[in-house]
Amino acid sequence: MRILIVEDETAAYETLVEILREIDPTIAVVANTESVSQTIKWLNENPPPDLILMDIHLSDGSSFLIFDHITVEVPIIFTTAYDEYAIEAFKVNSIDYLLKPIKSQELQRALGKFKKLSQPDILAYLSQISNLSPAKSYSERVLIPVKDKLLPIPVTEISYFYTTDKHTVIQLKDGKQYPYSKTLDQIFQTLDPALFYRANKQFIIARHVIKDITIWFDSRLLVTLNSDVPEPIYISKNKAVAFKDWMIAG
Repeated sequence: MRILIVEDETAAYETLVEILREIDPTIAVVANTESVSQTIKWLNENPPPDLILMDIHLSDGSSFLIFDHITVEVPIIFTTAYDEYAIEAFKVNSIDYLLKPIKSQELQRALGKFKKLSQPDILAYLSQISNLSPAKSYSERVLIPVKDKLLPIPVTEISYFYTTDKHTVIQLKDGKQYPYSKTLDQIFQTLDPALFYRANKQFIIARHVIKDITIWFDSRLLVTLNSDVPEPIYISKNKAVAFKDWMIAG
């Protein structure tokens, strides 16, 4: 069995590979893609695998965006940290999913279910994917509390979001900075992934303020903005390809 793993977290990917080897040493992991753009490119340029293990939240947006660009004719087992409402959607549409952290017994059961599928079953599963991917609208403004008022700020005026410990701030292009109560995870879900990138645990950066990119000695990328930053912005080696794909796509 040939499996493509779509996962942008190294630890999660390595866990999946280890579990797959325990379940069946003959399983071949043909590739690991880490973003929407990288997955589309790989599927367009390579023979289709037998199965895809796909994380829903990738570095450059929801994996459902993949299906807006190409037709995927391969069965998919989603891995997800979604809440109960979203999980119910998977159940209703009869699509296999694994809730993170992935457990060996659950993955083995999902693979067993896959092996029993007929071709009509596979086509039926794939036809339901569009039901899980409603057209998403992204925030055009954020409301920033300032004393007893709410200040509407267009996202085009934002340079980056930065968090340290449990505090988050919004940095604007004009140099102003405001505290913000939401986490970066919450913020990123509302932003257009074509305009903003989750660089690391500390930063979400806007495309329009990226000045240049330096290739660091350990294959990390150092991103310089047209704006002051509280600390250097590094893109990890594991995310470097996805980030460069994102820059090119823009």
